Amino acid sequence: MRVVVQRVAHASVTIDGKEHSRIGRGLMVLLGIEPADTEADADWLVRKICALRVFDDEAGVMNRSLQDVGGELMVVSQFTLMASTKKGNRPSYIHAAGHDIAVPLYEYFVRQAEMALGKQVATGEFGADMQVELVNDGPVTIIMDSKNPQ
Repeated sequence: MRVVVQRVAHASVTIDGKEHSRIGRGLMVLLGIEPADTEADADWLVRKICALRVFDDEAGVMNRSLQDVGGELMVVSQFTLMASTKKGNRPSYIHAAGHDIAVPLYEYFVRQAEMALGKQVATGEFGADMQVELVNDGPVTIIMDSKNPQ
């Protein structure tokens, strides 16, 4: 699994001209899933994301987590994170999991995040054409890959 995590002042997802979900201060997670991913990948990423110390403490140092500040979380599936650009100029998405693997893992990821945070997690809609708006606060953007934990 690959994620792009952004600290946001607020974010929203619109589908077919209607607002689907919205969060205030918190984290926006764009989630890419490949066929070899498992629930263990989701568990590792959820733990890391919820504990990432990317929010300022009283001294202005990024020393607080999403859990510490009571922030909100939005998770949006994004198969394009698994793009291969090695050959040519048109990205290949052969490394992205199909619906049969990706949908259950996406839903599992969201459920695990809700359990970790003790609150509802905002989402997009898997496979939908979404308009995602956000104000990246900082900016703070972190990329993580469960197959390459650094």
